[in-house]
Amino acid sequence: MIIIDQVYISDEVVEEQFVCDLNRCMGRCCIEGDAGASLADDELEELQKAYPVVEGSIPEQSRQLVASRGLYWQHPEFGNVTPTLDDGLCAYALTNEKGLITCSFEKAYNEKKISWKKPLSCHLFPLKISESENADQEYVNYEPRDPLCSPACSLGAQMKVPVFRFVEEALIRKYGEDFYEVLCQIADRHYSSTDNNQAS
Repeated sequence: MIIIDQVYISDEVVEEQFVCDLNRCMGRCCIEGDAGASLADDELEELQKAYPVVEGSIPEQSRQLVASRGLYWQHPEFGNVTPTLDDGLCAYALTNEKGLITCSFEKAYNEKKISWKKPLSCHLFPLKISESENADQEYVNYEPRDPLCSPACSLGAQMKVPVFRFVEEALIRKYGEDFYEVLCQIADRHYSSTDNNQAS
């Protein structure tokens, strides 16, 4: 366990390797799950500002869902989440002719049309963050979906990319650059210690 400023990080975050392989998983993390994407309270305003930009790009069925249900809804277990279609697909997802699922917000962000990339919970995947009961501690765990993420685990191992490196941008977005730099230093020492133990 790694502890930085009351953030408890599972060892798997630095020990395991992961790189999304979209050609194999086809972005199905946008459709598989118990609910839509979790939204932090401070993201609700960002969602409201970004939606008019992407509204014209999402399917008509998704626009109708948003119009009837709202930009987000309150899930009894997961809090504020994005609406989903009957098959579980996020209302803000785009699907191309090959079946590849992508995020309309991320597309607009990459095209420099909006400043909000996508829900942080999506950006952090395959990491999941939870809070202690009194909300004074956070827990960061590595939770890939099996078998959906098997290709990403294989590609990460092939490319030798630790999970925390794969989600670098998202971790900095959540905790800041100083936090991430400390995590990198701890991870480097961890790997050095592991290598030495293996050598002996």
